[in-house]
Amino acid sequence: MKTLMDVQTLRDRMTSGLQTVLLDVRWSLGDPHGHGHYRSSHIPGAMYVDLEEQLCSRPAPALGRHPLPDPDAFQETARQWGINRPDDVVVAYDDSGNLAAARLWWLLRDAGLRSVHLLDGGLTAWRAAGYELEGGEEQHCLGSVELGRGAMPVVDLDGVRRGGEDLLLLDARAPERFSGEYEPVDSKAGHIPGARSAPTTDNLRADKTFRPPAELRERFARLGVAGTGSVAVYCGSGITAAHEIAALEIAGIPAALYPGSWSQWSSRPDLPVATGA
Repeated sequence: MKTLMDVQTLRDRMTSGLQTVLLDVRWSLGDPHGHGHYRSSHIPGAMYVDLEEQLCSRPAPALGRHPLPDPDAFQETARQWGINRPDDVVVAYDDSGNLAAARLWWLLRDAGLRSVHLLDGGLTAWRAAGYELEGGEEQHCLGSVELGRGAMPVVDLDGVRRGGEDLLLLDARAPERFSGEYEPVDSKAGHIPGARSAPTTDNLRADKTFRPPAELRERFARLGVAGTGSVAVYCGSGITAAHEIAALEIAGIPAALYPGSWSQWSSRPDLPVATGA
């Protein structure tokens, strides 16, 4: 299953009339104006995706800041986007190198869709190619897709606790959050003991496209990922960890998502916290 689609391929699909469900996931931590950015300009035909409302359940200390969405609610949302069949071609993008769009990619893959792609470089690459943009809202006919769940590996809090040396745990947050020098959101600063710092932004080149597979394999090898054994990824709340999982998939390495991530772990007073590099 191909993880990425480049802008030229998407453009060719659009001009040739091939059916494509295009989804704009404009979101970043600390910026609540994603919908406004979308209304200002988006790729023609793209539907807006509200990450906080459509790709998550309500936050709770026991589950974290961005729990996975209820399956029935997510299926209804996917139908509102116009998805009809598990083999529909879906392309997700944002304007931050797919750090947010990867959450949608992961959810749809987990739900059993077989042709879900991230637009490599996202809106940045589309603009750089000189292709047109539109403003306002898009409307599509209601779809009829039946979604499943569980196609992607997941590890829960107890699984992380029990994992020990058999589980290689990657922390996708910025280095200063991993070390505990800076924590803008969660109740404690630091990281899960034994985790390795693997900032998800290092998956990208300067133009916000993903690094090639060979470079990603080298990157993860330096972090101790050998291609065998169990790998899991967490971040602040399970959003950008999906980007790391996409990068690992491009490198040919399967990895599990820890959905509760640091927001769940740090809310438990009985769990240990490590600091430093």
